[in-house]
Amino acid sequence: MSGRIDIVKGRIKEAVGAITDNNKLRDQGKADQAVGKVKRATQLAVGKVKVAAQKSVVAAKNTARQAVTVAQDAAQKFVDKTKSATKSFPG
Repeated sequence: MSGRIDIVKGRIKEAVGAITDNNKLRDQGKADQAVGKVKRATQLAVGKVKVAAQKSVVAAKNTARQAVTVAQDAAQKFVDKTKSATKSFPG
């Protein structure tokens, strides 16, 4: 059950317990509300963690792409220098 449903269910139980003077039902309602609040907080936290993780993955991919590009450029410069150096040898 979602947190909001637990909160609403708890409010109803608490109200019915208050109207009928049933302390046990009232306490159950308060407990259900507390459970609902914890569930909602957990759901929000999980959502935020998922967003942060996704941002980290995107940033890591971008960094990796940049590193590959830099490595490719360096390798190409090395190849070019090697080719120009070997051209100067009589052969």
